[in-house]
Amino acid sequence: MSKDHKKKQKSQKSQKSPEERGRQASVDGFAHELVAAGILMKKYQNVSLVNLPLSPFDIIILNKMEDGSEDIIRAQVKTAKESISFTGGARGGSDRTYKSNVKVYRQSTKTSDVVIGVAPRSDTGNEYDLYFIPTLLIEKLDRNSISINKIQYLKNNYEILENCKNEKFIESLYNSLYNKLPIKADYDESTKKS
Repeated sequence: MSKDHKKKQKSQKSQKSPEERGRQASVDGFAHELVAAGILMKKYQNVSLVNLPLSPFDIIILNKMEDGSEDIIRAQVKTAKESISFTGGARGGSDRTYKSNVKVYRQSTKTSDVVIGVAPRSDTGNEYDLYFIPTLLIEKLDRNSISINKIQYLKNNYEILENCKNEKFIESLYNSLYNKLPIKADYDESTKKS
């Protein structure tokens, strides 16, 4: 896409009213939940959207373990453009203006197991990347968002999703991200389920 075309699109976006931008953000959020569920369903089969308006997570994934047991993963879906937000409780739609931040919270192991950033690969919106950020990692990072440029290793990495509750795996992941080294599988395979 040419630079002029991108400038024109950006100019058109900035001309939208705050209400129109809020509505579009809300539509994108709901659409990205469906996109993530569809992609995950093709891989894990037992995936369901959570249709509870006060739930801190959007999707349930039933992950079949090597020993035949099943692990339930609670996932919160976020739209990812340049960064992924780890906060919840605020809406992007018509009810997005609150009088206080009482409802706003950071995702943690109490609210979900993983945050999934859904990033369109192009302006057409027909292809997507999924960024898997375990809440165990979010707690270690102690921040409200992160640039997708800093977490490229997490993009479409299903091993991260499948190990999102494994503390040793996440510790190794954190150390690797912090030190900007390739991630090493130096965790005990027998703890993969935990």
